[in-house]
Amino acid sequence: MNQPAILQNSRSRTAAALAVTLMLAGLGLSGCGVVNAVGKIKHDVESNKGTIDTFTNRISATEGTTFEATYVTTGGSPATIVYAVKPPKGVAFTLTPTGASSSNGVGRTDIVVNSSGEYYCTPPSSGAGWTCQKPESADAAVKNKILDFYTPSHWVTFLQDFSLAAGFAGDKITTSTLTVNGFSMKCVDFRASGVPGTSTVCTTSQGILGYVKVATDSTSFEIRAYSASPPASLFALPPGAKITTTKTGTT
Repeated sequence: MNQPAILQNSRSRTAAALAVTLMLAGLGLSGCGVVNAVGKIKHDVESNKGTIDTFTNRISATEGTTFEATYVTTGGSPATIVYAVKPPKGVAFTLTPTGASSSNGVGRTDIVVNSSGEYYCTPPSSGAGWTCQKPESADAAVKNKILDFYTPSHWVTFLQDFSLAAGFAGDKITTSTLTVNGFSMKCVDFRASGVPGTSTVCTTSQGILGYVKVATDSTSFEIRAYSASPPASLFALPPGAKITTTKTGTT
């Protein structure tokens, strides 16, 4: 799944924004002008950081928490996502395209992580049963980009990076509330310089992701169901699954 440009550029925007203070003199700002410009940047950075810290602290507080969340995506290639966590090792992720063979180029995806390792499983087809691959790290890193987009840690890192860049660029981060599928959520809304539209990230009262809409992407995802007690079967391989090991550099 290709990530929106606003995500891909967040770290480069942060690095570029840090050079702003070095450019002030070249823009004709001197004396009081420099003081005022730096003061405004400092205020914007601190304001954005405070907003983001409050928001991300709610997400970070759920680390180590067991839960299962079901999400649905919008747009031309909808899908249903089930994401479950059971520390210290358990992770389950399933992406099921709705009414099509793929969603944004991504087909049915089943990932299971437990004490015995990490597996990518393929549902039965053409008379064959489940098969589960246990990839080496290089292969796992590629496929984990799909899962990463739906994890709280991904958005904590992104928002913390973005808040700094936004402050330097003069962008404003605000807060709002939203109710989706019966879940009341607290949100942060932000615009990036040169990017049309507003992006929104929301968390539920349980502190997990509830809604994400990136301005440059026609697809959003929103929570549909939540449980604090996911079934143990989510973190186990399908019964009778054939297990193989993927070697790096092989097909």
